[in-house]
Amino acid sequence: MTNASASFINVGERTNVTGSAKFKKLIVEGRFDEALVVARQQVDNGAQIIDINMDEGMLDSEQAMVTFLNLIAAEPDIARVPVMIDSSKWSIIEAGLKCVQGKAIVNSISLKEGEDAFLEHARKIRRYGAATVVMAFDEDGQADTAERKFAICERSYNLLVDKVGFPPEDIIFDPNIFAVATGIEEHNNYGIEFIEATKRIKQCLPYAHVSGGVSNISFSFRGNEPVREAMHSVFLYHAIQAGMDMGIVNAGQLAIYDEIEPELRTRVEDVILNRRADATERLLEIAERYKGEAGKKKEEDLSWRELPVKERLTHALVKGINAFIEEDTEAARKEATRPLDVIEGPLMDGMNVVGDLFGSGKMFLPQVVKSARVMKQAVAYLMPFMEEEKRLTGATQREAAAKILMATVKGDVHDIGKNIVGVVLQCNNFEVIDLGVMVPAQKILEVARAEKVDVIGLSGLITPSLDEMCHVAAEMEREGFDIPLMIGGATTSRIHTAVKVHPNYKRGQAIYVTDASRAVGVVSNLMSETSKDKYIADVRDEYAKMAAAHASARSSRDRQTLEAARAHKLKIDWVGYKPVKPSFLGTRVLEDYPLEKLVPFIDWTPFFATWELAGHYPQILKDDKMGEAAQALFDDAQEMLALMVSEKWLKASAVIGFWPANQIGTDDIELYTDDSRKERLTVLHSLRQQMARGTSDRANMALADFIAPKETGIADYIGGFAVTSGHGEDAVAKRFEDKNDDYKAILSKALADRLAEAFAEHLHARVRREFWGYAADEQLSNEEMIAEKYQGIRPAPGYPAQPDHTEKATLFNLLDAEKAAGIKLTESYAMWPGAAVSGLYFSHPQSEYFGVGRIERDQVKDYAARKGMMLAECERWLAPILNYTPGADEAAA
Repeated sequence: MTNASASFINVGERTNVTGSAKFKKLIVEGRFDEALVVARQQVDNGAQIIDINMDEGMLDSEQAMVTFLNLIAAEPDIARVPVMIDSSKWSIIEAGLKCVQGKAIVNSISLKEGEDAFLEHARKIRRYGAATVVMAFDEDGQADTAERKFAICERSYNLLVDKVGFPPEDIIFDPNIFAVATGIEEHNNYGIEFIEATKRIKQCLPYAHVSGGVSNISFSFRGNEPVREAMHSVFLYHAIQAGMDMGIVNAGQLAIYDEIEPELRTRVEDVILNRRADATERLLEIAERYKGEAGKKKEEDLSWRELPVKERLTHALVKGINAFIEEDTEAARKEATRPLDVIEGPLMDGMNVVGDLFGSGKMFLPQVVKSARVMKQAVAYLMPFMEEEKRLTGATQREAAAKILMATVKGDVHDIGKNIVGVVLQCNNFEVIDLGVMVPAQKILEVARAEKVDVIGLSGLITPSLDEMCHVAAEMEREGFDIPLMIGGATTSRIHTAVKVHPNYKRGQAIYVTDASRAVGVVSNLMSETSKDKYIADVRDEYAKMAAAHASARSSRDRQTLEAARAHKLKIDWVGYKPVKPSFLGTRVLEDYPLEKLVPFIDWTPFFATWELAGHYPQILKDDKMGEAAQALFDDAQEMLALMVSEKWLKASAVIGFWPANQIGTDDIELYTDDSRKERLTVLHSLRQQMARGTSDRANMALADFIAPKETGIADYIGGFAVTSGHGEDAVAKRFEDKNDDYKAILSKALADRLAEAFAEHLHARVRREFWGYAADEQLSNEEMIAEKYQGIRPAPGYPAQPDHTEKATLFNLLDAEKAAGIKLTESYAMWPGAAVSGLYFSHPQSEYFGVGRIERDQVKDYAARKGMMLAECERWLAPILNYTPGADEAAA
């Protein structure tokens, strides 16, 4: 399989008496305990659903189904995946539905007996809370052409959704996979017919899934498993790209598309896609040659296991292989005089190789974090031996090159970047004390003094964290610290460190660290006896020049007054505009939202950026320099994501709301309790761009511009949302950290973040098409949604279009987000859990994303007055966008 299969759900096929001779024999002979092993093997091999069929003439099929399902319910390692109850007899299906735990899937119903039976079965399935497979089969028989497949599916969809009220996301269409290469010419196009039907279903029947019995495609080659595996893989490669998101397949026997021998892959592709008239003959020509050879997964190369133990350790560290680390560490310990010698000898030698490769750009951050995992597990293995040696002899332990305290500042909950930096520093023999997130300044300084640390590192993601970093720096100055202060995080910058942080800490030096790859160099320079003074002097000189340039640039004002900016606001022609009313007013909670629905909406480009792999997905996977590292990281992410979804590591919840609204004044939005618009609910405040436009036609925009002014009499609306996929993320990360597996801990948090963003994307699509419905006919691909090709916007408080984080409090009060979705705001308006997204919904066709940019004192005073906020407090929250220095500029004037 390939990357296209990221969200594909494997349905295990071996627990089926009609498809597995072994399983049938075990069931007929009553050997249910042994039959459970078959189910367990399916799950272990990657099946995310198991298809269970007991349709056998020699069986009491209903009793066999009930017995087997009850046994599965008592096996946690099997019961963690959903069950597909598969039968051609409704009585067997219903018997299964009565005893299955959790949400089941019925396989299947169809229109072959007419609409009445179809609707009766569908209503019962809905009452049982199950999903269902719907076959492309009607009163005239099975559909074989794309046109007829789609027509039956469309008819079924309309009946289910309109007459039964069946949730469309619980409909799984099976448009019939038939065998190709049978020697009968009419069969040659069966693969293409399925693929084309799948495309139309996904385009025209919203939220429905597409599945099929994959092994049917290769029936002509039964007995030749390598060719069959290749056919399944090639078929899935193209069907998944068309939208197939489920399939009944033996998950443990599936060739990797890219690893199929090129000649075999080409000839199989000719058959599946019907690319040439002689495709079947050409595949038959070479089929025998591949028996027992092709389609097999590559054997793992273990030749390195023959190397001396020191070289084995280096290989394991460089490649991030932890399978043999305890065995090799023990072998090295037996050869060494002291356990410490293993760390200071072969393990550090191996990490030095990692460091050299990383420094020269031949290794990338995810690979280094994997190396760190191996190192930590080796050290953890040696710790009991070192403790015992210390008890018996009083021998000293290994000394770190320096001790570094790291913390995410008060009010901020984000720590992925900090954790990555910590791991990289530990790889280079620096001791790291990680205080975690939301750490007050006093605790940072108390621990720093008690532990006699050499460096303090501060991290933060949200803009209020910038002010908190300035506060920590000032406290360090006040309490007499002189150790270096490292600054890092998404909103931090060299210019902010130079202009805002460093002036608060003149005894020491604040230093901006761009990313994890630079952290080791910075700390090494700060700890060097020979280069420390010159390094700090160079930094001070650089920051002085930057501060002077910043002051000069700021003095040459390129802004206009608030009055002039308002005169140049976005002028929308409201005449004749009729806003669409949302399907409901008030709020709606979406609790325990299925993670599998979010996976297709993941934007993977930011995921790679988290790991300092710069490039767009999927092109980055083929990048000449970092493609191998990106692919390995992506594969690990897919593997974890599959478990995250199937085992429900995380809980996703959301709350959305819609309210009557109108623009008041020029920059604010008034919300009302109901459509009578007589009673004010609250006011949302927006900031306006003040950059001088000159002769440009570009307006000076504020978010309020996109809502109809009250005086127009137009009944407009606004929406809001808060989503999280982070409930449970800390526990998952801790589970890995407790096993000294920082790589998986960081990976799990990065995936939780991606799922939260995907949730926001997915929910916005549902809002546009369904909950608000102002773009009900929208048909956009995930790529088009990521590129923001849709109508309307979802700006978030604290981001460019509304940089004021305090507006988040108004939004959360409207949504009652903490009670509804379990999302809390910290004192700095960061959201907890960290994997959370919130914002507003605007529907006007001319609404667009923009950045407010820097603003002047006149707007800040006006804004503070409108909000009823003290000017100094308002300036504190808007500090990153002020085009003046509070207090200082006014005093100078």
